[in-house]
Amino acid sequence: MSTLNKTIFRRTALWLSAVLGMIVTGCATVGPDYVVPKTPVSEDWHTQLKGGLSAEEMNARTLPEWWKTLNDPGLSSLIDRAVTGNLDLKKARARVREARAKRGIAQAGFFPTLDATGSADWTYTKTWPSGSKTTNSNASTSTSTGSQNLYTAGLDAGWEIDIFGGVRRSVEAATGDLQATWEDLRNVLVSLLAEVATNYVDVRTYQALIAVAEANLEAQTETYQLTQWRNEAGLSDELAVQQARYNLENTRSQIPALRTTLEEAMNRVAVLLGEPPGKVHTELEKREPVPVTPLKVAVGVPVDLLRRRPDVRQAERQLAAQTARIGVATADLYPKLTLSGSIGLEALSLNSPSTYGFTATGGPQITWSIFKGGAIRQNIKLQSALQEQYLITYEATVLGALEEVENALVAYAEVQQRRQSLSEATQAAQKAVELAQHKYQAGLTDFNNVLDAQRSLLSLQEQLTQSEGSVTSNLIRLYKALGGGWTFAAPDEKNER
Repeated sequence: MSTLNKTIFRRTALWLSAVLGMIVTGCATVGPDYVVPKTPVSEDWHTQLKGGLSAEEMNARTLPEWWKTLNDPGLSSLIDRAVTGNLDLKKARARVREARAKRGIAQAGFFPTLDATGSADWTYTKTWPSGSKTTNSNASTSTSTGSQNLYTAGLDAGWEIDIFGGVRRSVEAATGDLQATWEDLRNVLVSLLAEVATNYVDVRTYQALIAVAEANLEAQTETYQLTQWRNEAGLSDELAVQQARYNLENTRSQIPALRTTLEEAMNRVAVLLGEPPGKVHTELEKREPVPVTPLKVAVGVPVDLLRRRPDVRQAERQLAAQTARIGVATADLYPKLTLSGSIGLEALSLNSPSTYGFTATGGPQITWSIFKGGAIRQNIKLQSALQEQYLITYEATVLGALEEVENALVAYAEVQQRRQSLSEATQAAQKAVELAQHKYQAGLTDFNNVLDAQRSLLSLQEQLTQSEGSVTSNLIRLYKALGGGWTFAAPDEKNER
C-alpha cells in the first residue's frame, strides 16, 4: 500500500471513529453561533425637545394607533380600509407565506424519506445448439426460445442523520428569513399608515388653500369694482383699474392648479386603499379642517427605537439568518451518514402465489467530499463575507433610523415656531389691507399700497395654511420614524419563532 493510500485510509478511519463517537455522545453543530450585535446608542436625543415634545415613555396605546391622537374619524376610517385593501400589504403577506413554506422545506430534512417503486419486465430469449453452423444453409439446426415475466414492488427509505448540524443550521437560516419577512410586513404597514395620513392631510390642506384663494378672490373682486367706480367718477385713473384687474386674475389663476393637486391627493388616497381613483372623492369632497396635533407628544429615548423599528428588526433577523448559512456551508466539510433500506416483492406471475419472493436490504452509508478543488472552503468564505455585509447593513440601518428621528424632531418643533410667526404676520397683514383700503377710499394714498397689502396678505395666508398642514404632516413623519403603527392589525407570529 502506497504512502498516499495509507494516509487516506488512516484519515478515513479517524473520521469514521469521530462520526461513530458523535452518534453515541450526541450531534455537534458546526459554524458560528449567532450573537445579537451590540450597537452603542446615546441615552438622550441630540435634538433639544421643544414644541410639546418630551422624552417621557410613550403610552402603550398611543404609538400603535397614533392617528387617533388627531381625533379625525375620517382619517381613522381610511386607515382601517387601507389595512385590509392595500395591495403592497397583501403582497407582503404573500411573502410571509412564501418564507413559511421555505422553512417547512428546510425542516423536512429532519425526517426520513420514503419512496414507492414498482415495475413489470418481460424477457425474451433465443438460443442455438453450440455445434450448429449458422453459415451453412443446408445444415439442420435446432433452436429453443423462451420468455419470462418479472413483477416487482417495494419501498425505499433513507434518512440522513444530521450529525454536524447542517440541517439544523438551514432551518435556523430559514427561520431567520421568515422572521425578517414578518418585519418587512410590519415595515410596509408603518409606511402605509403614514402615507395614507399624509395624503389625507394634503387633501385637507389643499382644500384650505382653495378656500383662502377664493376668499381673496372675492375681496379682490370688490376692490376691482371699487376702482372702476372711482375711475368712472373721475377720482382715479385707468392705471388703478388695470392693476386691480391683474391682481384679481393672478389670484384666480392659482385655483385650477390647486384643484389639480387636490384631485391628485384624493386619487392617491384611493389607490393606497386598494381602490380605483375617484372612489373616495364623494366622502372627501366636503371641506374639513386640517387635523390638529396634540399639545404634548412623548417620544421616549433612543434605545427604545432599536426594539421598535421594523426595518432595524428586519436587518437584525437577516444578519441572524446569514450567520446560520455559514454553518450550512461548514457542514459540507464533514462526512454525511445516511441510513437506507428497502423492502420489496418479486413475482414471476401475478396469478401464481408460489412464484412470489420477498427481498429486504438496509444499512448505513457514509459519504464524504474529500476533494472539490477548494469549492467548499470558498463557499464558507463567501457566506462569511455576506455575513459581514449584513452586519454593516444592520449598523447602517440603525444609524439611518436615528437620523430620521432626529430630523423629524427638529422639523416638528421648528415648523410650530414658523406657524406661530406666520399667524402673527397674517394678522398684521389683514390690518394693513384694511388700513390701505380706507386710506385709498379717502384719497390719502395711491392704489399701489392696496395692491401690495393684498398680495402680502394672500401670500401669508397661503404660507400659514401650508404651515398648519406641515405641522400635522411632520407629526405623522415623526410617528413613522419612531416605528409607530406596526402592531396595528398585524398578524400573530407566536408560532414562527
